[in-house]
Amino acid sequence: MNLANEQIEQLFEQYSNDTIVEIIKLPQSGGDRVYYRLITKTNKSYIATYSNNLKENETFFYFTNHFKNIGAPVPAIFITNNEKNIYIQEDFGNTSLLDTLEKNGANEDTKKLYKKSLKALAHLQINGDKNLDYKKCITSKEFGKQAILSDFLYFKYYFLDTLKMPYDKEKLGDDLDALSTYLNHTDFKYFLFRDFQSRNVMIKNSEPFFIDYQGGMHGALQYDVASLLWQAKADLKDDWKNELVQYYIDCAEAELGQTIDRARFISQYNGYVLIRLLQVLGAYGFRGLFERKAHFLTSIPLALRNLKWFLNNNTVGISVPEFERVLTLIVEDEIIHRFEPVKATEDTALVVQIKSFSFLKTSYPKNVGDNGGGFVFDCRGILNPGRIEQHKTETGRDKPVQDFLNEKTRMDEFLAGVFSTVDISVEDYINRNFSLLEVNFGCTGGRHRSVFAADALARHLKNKYSVKTVVKHLEQNFAD
Repeated sequence: MNLANEQIEQLFEQYSNDTIVEIIKLPQSGGDRVYYRLITKTNKSYIATYSNNLKENETFFYFTNHFKNIGAPVPAIFITNNEKNIYIQEDFGNTSLLDTLEKNGANEDTKKLYKKSLKALAHLQINGDKNLDYKKCITSKEFGKQAILSDFLYFKYYFLDTLKMPYDKEKLGDDLDALSTYLNHTDFKYFLFRDFQSRNVMIKNSEPFFIDYQGGMHGALQYDVASLLWQAKADLKDDWKNELVQYYIDCAEAELGQTIDRARFISQYNGYVLIRLLQVLGAYGFRGLFERKAHFLTSIPLALRNLKWFLNNNTVGISVPEFERVLTLIVEDEIIHRFEPVKATEDTALVVQIKSFSFLKTSYPKNVGDNGGGFVFDCRGILNPGRIEQHKTETGRDKPVQDFLNEKTRMDEFLAGVFSTVDISVEDYINRNFSLLEVNFGCTGGRHRSVFAADALARHLKNKYSVKTVVKHLEQNFAD
C-alpha cells in the first residue's frame, strides 16, 4: 500500500467506523489534484482528494461551506487532515452532464438537465455572492480588465504564436487592451464559477451537482453561461444555445427580482463567449501542443469550428480590426485541418500489429512485413512491478499492476513519447495506403510493462485514428 492510501485510510478512520475495502485512483484531469474513490464495507462511496496546493484547498473548503449554506448543489466535505492536503468529500458518481449528452444525445431529457444546471448556476452565482469574502480567492479577487487581458494573452502565447502567423504586435496589443476595457463594463457582476463546463456538472438521480469551482472570483454572469453553452466538446446545436441562454436570463431575473435588458445582456454575453472560446484554445494549446496530451489536441478542431461559427454570426460591439483579422485567419480550413488527425475508413488497408515480448526469452520478434518497417520500444527503463511479490504472477492486464504502473512509475511519460512517435507513421501510412505497421514492446519477462504498453497503444490508435489493430502478447500466449 502506498503512502497516500495509508494516509487516506487513517483519515477515514477518524470520520467513520465503516471499513474501506477498495481505493480506486481516478483518472487525472487538467489540474494537479489526485482523486480516489473509496468503497466501503457497507457499499458506500466517497471521494478522497490529495493536493499539496494548500491555498487552493483552503479556497475550496471556504467556497464549499459558503455555497452549502445557501443550498447550492456542491459536495459536502466530511473531514480534512491536519495538513489540509487530504480531504474526504461526497461522491456524486461517474456521470457528468457531458457523459449524459454523449450517451443519450441532444434529447429533451438532456435539455432538462441543462436547464436544471443553469437554474442552479444562477442561484449559486447571485445568492452565493452575498457575504462572500473574495479575499479567499486563489489569485485575483475579480475577473476584471487584467484578468480578461490575461485570458487573451494566454490564447496568444499558447495557441496563436504556435501557428507562427505574422501579425502587427503593437496593433494587436492595442486591440486586446481596448476589448478588455470594453468587456469589463458589464451590468451584472456576481460570483463567477470560472470553469463551468459540462465535465464539472455531475448528474446523480437526474439532478446536477457542481465540482471544481475553487478558481472562482467576482465577475460577469455571462462568463459561466458562455462556458457551458459554447463548450467545444459538447457541440450544442444553435437553437439549444439560443433557447438555453434565454432560459438562464429568466432564472437570473427570478434570483435578482428585477428585469434584465436582454438585448444588452446578449451583447455583453457575446463578448464573454469570445473570451471563453479563446481561453479554451489557449488551454488546449498548452495542454496539447506543449504537454502533448492527446485528449486536448483532439479538441482543437472542435474549438476552432466553434470560433469560426461565432465569428460568422455574432459581433462584440467594438471595432478591433487587427484582432478580427488574426481570428479570421486562424479559423481557415487549412488551419483547422492541420489539427485534425487522418481517420481510417472501411477501405483503409493499414493494420497496426502490436506485440509484447521478453528480451530474455524470445528476444526481438521476427518482422512479418515486406518493408521491414516499424518500431521496437524498450520498457525496461520503467520500474518493474514484477519485482514485487504480490505482482509476480499478475500481468499488465490486471488492475493492481495497472495501478502500480500508473501511480508509481513514469509510464505515462514513456507512452506520451511512444504515441507522438508512432502517430507520425500511422498518419503517413494511412495517407500512402500502406498495409502494415509493426510496433513491439519489450521488457524483461514480457509480462507486465510490455503488456500494459501494447494495450495502451492499441486503445490510443483506435480512439484517435479508428485504425485496425492486432495485439499479440507473445509470452502470455493471448491475443486480441
